[in-house]
Amino acid sequence: MGERFKKAIGVEGKFLDTVWPMIQYCFANIFMGGGGYIISMYFTVYLTNVVGMELKHATFIIMLATIWDGINDPIMGIITDRTRSKYGRHRRYLLWSIPLVVLSYSMLWNSYGLDGKANPTLCIVYYGFAYILYKTAYTMVDVPHVSMLPTLAPEYNKRTQYTSVSYIFNSVGMVPSYIILLIFLSVFNSSGELSKESAAPFFVTGIVLSIVYACAIFATFKSVKEPSSLNEVFPKLDIKFAINEYIQVFRSKSFRDYFTMSFFWQMARSFYSTTIIYFITYLANLYSYYPLYNTFAGVFESLAFPLNYALTMKMGKSKCGAVVTPMMIIGLGMLLLVKPGTAAGSAGTLPLVLLILGGAVLYPFGMSGIGFTGNNVLPDLTDVDELITGRRREGVMSTFNTMVKQIVQGIMTFTVGSTLDAFGLVTSNVKGEYIQQTDLALTGLKVCVAILPMISAIIAWLMLKRFKMTKDDHTMIRAAIATKREYGSVTLTDYEKERCELLTGYKLHNTWLGKDNDETQGNVLQKDENGEYVILKKVKATEAE
Repeated sequence: MGERFKKAIGVEGKFLDTVWPMIQYCFANIFMGGGGYIISMYFTVYLTNVVGMELKHATFIIMLATIWDGINDPIMGIITDRTRSKYGRHRRYLLWSIPLVVLSYSMLWNSYGLDGKANPTLCIVYYGFAYILYKTAYTMVDVPHVSMLPTLAPEYNKRTQYTSVSYIFNSVGMVPSYIILLIFLSVFNSSGELSKESAAPFFVTGIVLSIVYACAIFATFKSVKEPSSLNEVFPKLDIKFAINEYIQVFRSKSFRDYFTMSFFWQMARSFYSTTIIYFITYLANLYSYYPLYNTFAGVFESLAFPLNYALTMKMGKSKCGAVVTPMMIIGLGMLLLVKPGTAAGSAGTLPLVLLILGGAVLYPFGMSGIGFTGNNVLPDLTDVDELITGRRREGVMSTFNTMVKQIVQGIMTFTVGSTLDAFGLVTSNVKGEYIQQTDLALTGLKVCVAILPMISAIIAWLMLKRFKMTKDDHTMIRAAIATKREYGSVTLTDYEKERCELLTGYKLHNTWLGKDNDETQGNVLQKDENGEYVILKKVKATEAE
């Protein structure tokens, strides 16, 4: 089995030396994949149809917590980048997050008898606090976990392999989490409808999953080894320095291209994920097929992984998203063809086919393309940033991007809720109650589930095609940085200078790599017999860490 797994992700060498460290690192992805998946599918409709809150209040809570997530991400990034510990800069925060994960995830799915119609303000306060606490716990796992990757996997293709295994473990978290929820819904909620009588299965699911996620996080903390940071020296931290840290991140052309691409991709996902359950429930009147719909979506998102991996290894990281993403756009377009259901039932077989094929097959398959590209590209941007600044800033690099995307995601979620409310959508938490929506409300559902996501996805796809870094570029940058670290100077060819300037958006002499270079030293970059750049192994201790 181990040999098959190695072959699937293109790894050579002993299983315990190659794949097993990747698996140990990715245990935490069970939490990051599973926890977020259940929330994205059910939390909004749980608040409206189970707790009884108004849609605009539910999405307001999500907006507040997501904006907080965007704010605390860069704070966590600076903290982890400046941490001195025998466990390394990032690893110990995984351990500290576990009590918060258990507490917050349990709170999210238990209303303690609160009713959104009778006590709307109290519900907003309680669930706002619970979701903010969960987002804090998630940040304590996600930021250190992502920031460790450039250190654990410095090579271009090795990072792709780590990311590939993380996708597998995201699915390991998503699928069982969803199955557990469905089992409890079927046991405690035989009617199959989401109403105030569905509170018990969500509560039990929250308890069970929080324990599973805690074990997964602890497994990564216990098994991953990160170099000690006890002897590292950091610049003095003040407000001016912190602000400048994030201004510098955005000065990189490669980061700006990546950020814009991932920004619009996230916007497309936010519109779609917030709206789809209401679209299925109140436009198509096909809620009974929602479990089947999500099963197909999870399967086809997972099935996209082998293609994404193969395209990445053969054509480069950006090509994978460029090829696969159009399927996402086509799938969203097919949702516009779904006809409204009636009190007597759904509009027929054709709407169900369009819904499954467009939203549960093509959309998740295509959506995974840019997602896979983004996760693969982000660690490489750390090396481009080091070329510019001369410092390793994994936490800052990852969290600045996350900060803005999370804030936008929160705003978009609230925008969807407010838009659907303005269009006149009415939700219910009474079992068996059918609501005939107005034509205006149905139009609002199509705008939010398909039209706005399509526009955002097209922009993301066009921006993806602008991203220029190749494997050869990345290896050259790492070789140049290592040479500069070792000798204090590096000599590049005209072509190498041109590539550095294209990727950074700077003239080379305005970067750390190009400053104070003595061309007479002749410290040129070496290549091996295969024509690949040789990276010096003898570098400063702080760089090795």
